[in-house]
Amino acid sequence: MAIDYGPASTGVAHGAPPPGGHRAATGPAATVIRIPAALGALDRVAAFVLGLGERAALPASALYRLRLAADELTTNIVMHGYRGAPGEITVDGGIDPDQVWVRFQDDAPAFDPRQGLRPPALDQPLAERRIGGLGVYLAFTAVDGFAYDLVAGRNVSTLVMLRRAEPRPPGGTDASNEPTE
Repeated sequence: MAIDYGPASTGVAHGAPPPGGHRAATGPAATVIRIPAALGALDRVAAFVLGLGERAALPASALYRLRLAADELTTNIVMHGYRGAPGEITVDGGIDPDQVWVRFQDDAPAFDPRQGLRPPALDQPLAERRIGGLGVYLAFTAVDGFAYDLVAGRNVSTLVMLRRAEPRPPGGTDASNEPTE
């Protein structure tokens, strides 16, 4: 997992579409939804991500991780970005030959989710750990790439999951029921 810890203006992760929307979601595999900035809209984001991942034939574990990251990012936009104020989140995504990407755009106050992102202090007792940040850390380490940029006053965050086959367990069979080693 590679998280771009650099300045927001560094751009994209793993060849994701430019965060500023310079490449619009197009073609049969690209879609866009606009949702209210409310926790009640999380199901629509989940359905969007699941549908995109299924069309891309992502392995179940990759699809689960992409949905986890999308849920966490959306929740943070609603709770910490808009803070209960009305707003809208635009979610678009696409399927490229080597990756699936999901991009979130919002007009909440500018915030780079990577700010202060650090691994959890698992060696400390729970009562002594810093509150917050664990969900973002887990979500962003679950995907293959994440990029953030501030474009014309809009937060633009892109999640990327590479399209690769899940490794087959030793002693299993492949698609033609031939033994694998």
